Amino acid sequence: MPRMPTYRYLHLDVFTDRRFEGNQLAVFPEPDGLTADVMQKIAVEMAFSESTFIFPPEAGGDVRMRIFTPGDELPMAGHPTIGSTFALAADGMIAPGRPDFVFELGVGPTPVSLEWSSAALSFAWMTQTLPSFGSVIDDRGALAQAVGLERPDLTADLPAQVVSCGVPFLFVPVATRTAVDLVAIDRKALARLCRDSGFEERPVFFFTTDRAGGGDETIYSRMLAPDFGIVEDPATGAASGPLGCYLLHYRVVTADQARSMISLQGVAMGRPSRIHISIESSGEAITRVRVGGKSVMVGRGEVEV
Repeated sequence: MPRMPTYRYLHLDVFTDRRFEGNQLAVFPEPDGLTADVMQKIAVEMAFSESTFIFPPEAGGDVRMRIFTPGDELPMAGHPTIGSTFALAADGMIAPGRPDFVFELGVGPTPVSLEWSSAALSFAWMTQTLPSFGSVIDDRGALAQAVGLERPDLTADLPAQVVSCGVPFLFVPVATRTAVDLVAIDRKALARLCRDSGFEERPVFFFTTDRAGGGDETIYSRMLAPDFGIVEDPATGAASGPLGCYLLHYRVVTADQARSMISLQGVAMGRPSRIHISIESSGEAITRVRVGGKSVMVGRGEVEV
């Protein structure tokens, strides 16, 4: 019997420097010959939040990358971009000491800035597109009920709003960490509420500025995306850029504070992740959106197709 084609992958934990924390990622550095349908099946088989496939560049970048969740292909995502940067550095595709790298994504060229410790990559920053602020859910009672909370659990003076830096998320501000951990989405009720508010169902990002944990994080957060095939995501870089923009736009943080923030996500799943966010502005205008973090290699393997 002829040997089946095999495709090697690297397994990383992203937005952490500790194995078995952060967000898992499978990176396929040599996927030539795979169709979109097969890449989608591989993403389902891997069962991580995302898997990435690295192709030769087509539009002036360094590589072209396709990103798949178990449910769909994404035009961009944060933890796949940061994790793939670390994977390509470990695989020798990014030379030690190189200061920057450009991924061709569905949203266009996406630059990444690199920080090194000797010959090892120690930190990576991705630049995201400038934010767009979308629809708001006005019925706070119905929203609370749809996400398993009481109305007082929602932060009173901040809106539940869709914001995007490439992928739209519904941001829901919550009063306490305890309430964030209690969230349980009624998907039918939430999807109906979204439609009634003038937009389709979106991944939902819950966050609080409650500092009860005593750490250095700015935000404590969770992200649930059943429409992407992701029950819960331990770290969501694509949501972290717009999160930072939301916080600055509504003056939850000052312009100086916005340049250096940390979102602690994934604690409720036992996979704590530290996502660094930097939002630059001039007057009322946001001028630059960056999300960064660390990654650690966990293993390598092969998939037969």
